[in-house]
Amino acid sequence: MTSIPDVAVTQNARTWTLGTSPWQRIPAIGAPRARVIIDNDFSGDPDDLYQLVHHLLSPNVDIRLVVASHLRDGDPFDSGPDTAENATRVVEDVFARMGLESTDVVTTGSNRPLADRTTPQPAPAVDAIVTEAMRDDDTPLFFVAGGGLTDLASAYLVEPRIAERMTVIWIGGLEHEGLAVPPPDAMPIEYNLLIDVVAGQVVFNDSGLAIWQVPRDVYRQCLVSDAELRLRVAATGPLGRYLYDEVARVVRRATGQGRGPAETYALGDSPLVLLTALRSLFEADSSSSRHVGMPTPAIADNGTYVPAPDARPMRVYTWVDTRLMFEDFYLKLQEFSAWQQSETLYPNQ
Repeated sequence: MTSIPDVAVTQNARTWTLGTSPWQRIPAIGAPRARVIIDNDFSGDPDDLYQLVHHLLSPNVDIRLVVASHLRDGDPFDSGPDTAENATRVVEDVFARMGLESTDVVTTGSNRPLADRTTPQPAPAVDAIVTEAMRDDDTPLFFVAGGGLTDLASAYLVEPRIAERMTVIWIGGLEHEGLAVPPPDAMPIEYNLLIDVVAGQVVFNDSGLAIWQVPRDVYRQCLVSDAELRLRVAATGPLGRYLYDEVARVVRRATGQGRGPAETYALGDSPLVLLTALRSLFEADSSSSRHVGMPTPAIADNGTYVPAPDARPMRVYTWVDTRLMFEDFYLKLQEFSAWQQSETLYPNQ
């Protein structure tokens, strides 16, 4: 339900490129220590807009690609059929609002899910993912996904060696037995997995990709209040107001359907930033959050897990540090918005 622009907004007068952070009066310390490929269904739930902006404002990661991926047919957020192209337009619109000129990193995924577990869906994003993964660079590479896994699965089918060269962080999948229980009236197949169950099977069942999973019970922990969004996001300026208004549209629609109102909203894609840009300095890891290790289960056609005791290990997060995650976002947005709106705040930049 994210607003899909007919024409991108006029680019902000203050411009910048990835790899710079001119809004910081005290320059960022050191170079990025991880590469990141962002993959999300940007024409869907606007929580991905918050994740995108937060990642773009985080100098500790080198954003190599932003993959605009598809939703399932008939999705209530965007019924399609060209949801990947719609997602691309949304990303380009966000870049323009931010004055970010690095549009070369934006690439479009497939509009369709996988037809089977051996045939990739061709798309510009698939080739770009393979190229980045196979590039001669020892910097750790994270593939962070807040939607379906079509383009990652296709890239693996095209070039299986990418499995040895990245870590996948995925927001999606059902609760694991013994760790959590489903919410009331839960979808039987978790929302992000439902976008492309076959792609999930390729990634979990068939590949050797290292997975850090943030399942449904954990991404539902990422609640913010309307008061936070009004005072810490909307009040910062045009970019913050845009982000707030996109969530408000969803809340109004849900209220009209008898599912609201509520004073909270789940920004469930934000752990993608927490687990990459906000890792610890010493013994670098997502040390303020909690996870368990387990053999990677297979995914059945109905979206449930099938135990695979001899499978490769994976991480399953059980709790994420929402204080660090959201406070960092609010402050970065405030700092960026102040710079963006003032020609005199930082006269030497």
